[in-house]
Amino acid sequence: METTQHEKESGPTHILVVDDEPDIELLMRQKMRRKIRAGKYSLDFALNGLEALAKLDEERDVGFDMIVTDINMPKMNGLELLGELAKRGAEVKSIVVSAYGDMDNIRTAMNLGAFDFVTKPVDFVDLETTIERTIDHIRMWREAMESQNQIRAQEARLDIARSLQQSVLPTEMPTSHRYEIHAGFFPARDVGGDFFDIVRLENERLGLAVADTSGKGIPTALFMMGARSVLKGTAIGSSEPGTVLSEMNHVIEQDNPNRMSVTVLYMVYDPKSGEMHYANAGHPSPFVVRRDGSCAEFDPVQGLAIGLDGDAAYEEGTTTLERGETLVIYSDGVLGARNESGEEFGVERLGRVFEGNAPDGAREAHERIMQAVNGFAVKGEDRDDMTVLAVHRR
Repeated sequence: METTQHEKESGPTHILVVDDEPDIELLMRQKMRRKIRAGKYSLDFALNGLEALAKLDEERDVGFDMIVTDINMPKMNGLELLGELAKRGAEVKSIVVSAYGDMDNIRTAMNLGAFDFVTKPVDFVDLETTIERTIDHIRMWREAMESQNQIRAQEARLDIARSLQQSVLPTEMPTSHRYEIHAGFFPARDVGGDFFDIVRLENERLGLAVADTSGKGIPTALFMMGARSVLKGTAIGSSEPGTVLSEMNHVIEQDNPNRMSVTVLYMVYDPKSGEMHYANAGHPSPFVVRRDGSCAEFDPVQGLAIGLDGDAAYEEGTTTLERGETLVIYSDGVLGARNESGEEFGVERLGRVFEGNAPDGAREAHERIMQAVNGFAVKGEDRDDMTVLAVHRR
């Protein structure tokens, strides 16, 4: 069994000395006896490069950290050994022992991956200093590799969470001679909790929802997927938006140990009459773009974010989407997008997107909002998820 990372960090540094001089083992064990007795160094020896490679292969359980190698040796010299180690991609670090002034070989050794060198005749104080410097490098290198592996593992988990998150969102927008719908979800760099849904109800009506889950990361994505399932299930069973949010809130609050919450704007839209019945659980209020490009926010209705109080009640409101008008529902990330000065995009800028120039359809409305936000805000990791759902009544 190969040595684990933890064992390498807690145990001695395993050093393989490669030199054909017969007295080198006795000399090094004596000069470094204090470090050996203290358990800081563990020394092994080989007479040439071939023996060194054999020891590396045979004693994988040792897990050599470092090689101290002479250059001039029979059968396989130090430079040839370094070349073989490079071919194998060996992680062991190398110190080369070379004749004083032999810069050509030293340069070749460094090009082949040697970490450092000492010159003959060997000054053992200098050699020990070089070994300690190499040990520090090994430690920092392993810490960096461990951090990189953790980052890669986290990124892999985030990629999976993003894929799961995207998989539950509608991929095809319902359409009709009465209306056009377009929606988009633009996640932040980290996994967030926005979602939207479009539920087909009886009598050609549609259930429309945009939601924003508190927090970021994988737990938020999982909570978001659960919340979306509960919302869809309750929406199919009820035609009253307030009742839908009440039932959703009751179900989620019962099994919510982390006290996570989700804001939701949910409405039932009747394409025949243009009537919209809506309820709001702490979400930004939607608005209607009139045919002249002016915007009108919905009358506010009371409602606490889902998951905070299982007994919360949700008021309902009613309005009408006239022919040629466009409904816009959005998440808080649209308003919270900031420019270089730290200013938020805000409700007023959002309302001015269509000033004097109403959109011809839902897709155009959606694209113009996103162009305005992206042109205003600074791109960066601190941006929140953004979701926009638009409905245009033809």
